[in-house]
Amino acid sequence: MKTTSPMLAAALLSFPAFAADPWGNADAKAGQAKHDAQCVACHTKMYGGDGSTIYTRQGRMLSTKLDILQRTAACNAQMNTGWFPEEEAEVAAYLNQTYYHFKE
Repeated sequence: MKTTSPMLAAALLSFPAFAADPWGNADAKAGQAKHDAQCVACHTKMYGGDGSTIYTRQGRMLSTKLDILQRTAACNAQMNTGWFPEEEAEVAAYLNQTYYHFKE
């Protein structure tokens, strides 16, 4: 009889929760602090003002919660902020709560 590896089993069990909310119970308030410290300066340089136009502009490319999380991970890698996936999730939760308001 074949056995399932513990990692595969854990991934399969957590998949429905991930699909429902890709950042789980991440702390949006902690995400705001990270966002303000690491993201605002770059976004201000790119878009002017307080930088929030990146989230509210016409033609924005993000349309789901998973898109937010993926974009946050990409910015983390590009800017070499050193965030762990849990910290990326906090920032994604903050961005959705503040700007995007995606339900699914």
